[in-house]
Parts: sequence; C-alpha cells; structure tokens
Amino acid sequence: MSVRRVGIIMNGVTGRMGTNQHLLRSIAAIRADGGVPVPDGTIVPEPLLVGRDTRKVEELAERVGGVRWTTDLDFALADPEYEIYFDAQTTGRRADAVRRAIEARKHVYCEKPSAATTADALDLYRRAKAAGVRHGVVQDKLWLPGVLALQDLVARGFFGRILSVRGEFGYWVFEGDTVPAQRPSWNYRAEEGGGIVADMFAHWRYVLDEVFGRVTAVSCLGARHIDRRWDEAGRPYAATADDAAYATFELEGGIVAQFNSSWCVRVRRDDLLTIQVDGTGGSAVAGLRDCWIQPAASTPRPVWNPDVVSGVDYRADWQPVTQPADPKNAFRAEWELFLRHVTCGDPFPWDLLAGARGVQLAELGLESWRTRAWVGVPPLEA
Repeated sequence: MSVRRVGIIMNGVTGRMGTNQHLLRSIAAIRADGGVPVPDGTIVPEPLLVGRDTRKVEELAERVGGVRWTTDLDFALADPEYEIYFDAQTTGRRADAVRRAIEARKHVYCEKPSAATTADALDLYRRAKAAGVRHGVVQDKLWLPGVLALQDLVARGFFGRILSVRGEFGYWVFEGDTVPAQRPSWNYRAEEGGGIVADMFAHWRYVLDEVFGRVTAVSCLGARHIDRRWDEAGRPYAATADDAAYATFELEGGIVAQFNSSWCVRVRRDDLLTIQVDGTGGSAVAGLRDCWIQPAASTPRPVWNPDVVSGVDYRADWQPVTQPADPKNAFRAEWELFLRHVTCGDPFPWDLLAGARGVQLAELGLESWRTRAWVGVPPLEA
C-alpha cells in the first residue's frame, strides 16, 4: 500500500471560513487521521499556507503543526511540489489568483462564489479546460446531513410530485459596536464583493439544481436593513451591500422555491437553515443536521377556526429521519472527493462551470431586484 503526498497551496486560510472549515476541520483533520484512503493506498495532503499578514499566517502554520507558509503567492505557485491551488480569499481577489494558478498548471479548488461576475467565472472555467487541469468549487451544503436526507427522500420518491420548497436562512449578525460581529466587515461592503445575494445565491443554486430541479427564473427583492456597522478595529463604517434577500425561484417541473436569506433576523426555528419540501406524497423539514418527515397518511386534517384553541399538536405527527451519529464535516467530505479526483481520476462534477452557475444566479437576482421584474435563468454552457 502506497502513500501519495499531495501538495496544496492554501491561499486566504487566515480568514474565518478558511481557518475553521478548510484548514482545521478538513486538511488538518485528514492529516491527523492518516490521510484519505484509496484502493491502492492513502492520500496525505501537504499544505503550504499563503497569506498577506505575516504574523497571522505564521501563527496559523504553527497551530497546525509547523507546516510551510509564505506571503509570496508567485513563490508558492512556482514550487513543483505543490500541485493543487486552493483559494479562500475575499471574492474580489479570487479570479486573478485562480488565473495565475491555472497558468502555473496547478489543479484548482476554490470557495464560492468563484468570481465576482459570470463573465469572469466562465473565463476561469475555459482557462482551466484549455490548460487540462482539474478544477472544483466548494458546494458544501450538499454534504450536510439534513440535505443528504432530502436527497435520499427525493431519490426514493417519498414526496410524490414535489410542489414547493421553502428555505429560511440567517441569524442576527451584530453591528459590531457593543457586541463583536460574527462576520467580516467586507461582507457588508458592495465595493469589496460583499452582499448576501452574492454570497447565498451561489448556495441556493446548487442545492436547488442538484436536489430538486434546475432553476429557470428568479424574482428577488434585496434590502440593506442596517446602514451602519463597525469593523474589526472598532471603527464605524457605512454598509453599502445588501444584508437580506427575499427570493422566489421557478424550477423545472413546475416546482416553486422560496428562500429568505438574512443577516438581520433572530432565529426561532429548528436551525440556522431550514428547508421544507411539500409534495403530494408527503413533506419534509431539514436543518443542517436533522430531518423530519410527514407522509400523506400521517397528515392531520386541520380546520380553520381562530376562535377555538386548536387541539392539534402540529409537531407530533412528524417523524425523525435516522441520521448518522457522527456525520462527517461537509467541507471535509468534499475535500476528500476532490483529492480522489486529482489523484485517482474519480468523478467530480462540482467544477468551475458549476461555480459559474451560482454566480449567474446571483447576478440575475440582483438584476431582478434592480428592475423589479421576473428574470429568466437560461442554461449556462461553456
């Protein structure tokens, strides 16, 4: 049995998502467990951390066992020992760095959105195809236990004919004056690629496309509910990006999907993300980890009478779906698939073209908001 060591340039992992999900819970965790098993041995990732802040990147490298680090991306890209380039920088910096990685003939894996515009996202895909490198985009929610349960229910025909999908996502992100904000300040600056439409519509695109049906049209109303926030240094700034979006999507097959996305909402539901699916054969509600179902045969027969206290416990007739006791981190699950894709040629359909579809939906959602009109979502081909 052989050990295949795969060098990964990890750019931008000093940020919240890059540190926690991609480095600590994915690459470092894979290394701690001895690597990714494959038929003829094991894949062991060897990270090279890249960051703009010397102190931050050096401290992070020490935290994960003294791995290599640099502040010079060109130096990293020139090193033949590292065959994969990963990008978790802010959206505005991503496309240029990914282009440079493709020119250096590195396989590319990056966070979403893959670029700030559909044109740039498609350009990255075309360049990667022309260079013959393997490429992928993070689409982590497909590996959440709750979403996996929905995929299984769809595959088994549990819902019968699916009628609608309702998503509620978000939580209160503190302004930063009295309680520190949980998200970076650039998220609220449109000039730096911020905004909840750009961030979350890329997620909703792959969830809807892959689980329920291709998105064919969008109607979106965005909002900037909070105009003033405080940055990481405690300085006030004017928020210029949308912090909430209320959208309806038409899907193939006549399915209607509605998603509310907000960083200005207080949670009184089962999870930070809940998705309800209603069909002729039954319904399901999934959170990040858990899922509950109500088959048609178990559906109560409520009668509308607001003058009488209802005797129906509307939660009692829902049945929990059995879930893994210790589910794998969604980011790690996709990382392992991408590593097998690079080293063994295993399929990986979540490529830069799939990433461009997410950018396309965000752009069309913003167009719908601007024009106050439904906007068609044409198939996006290379």
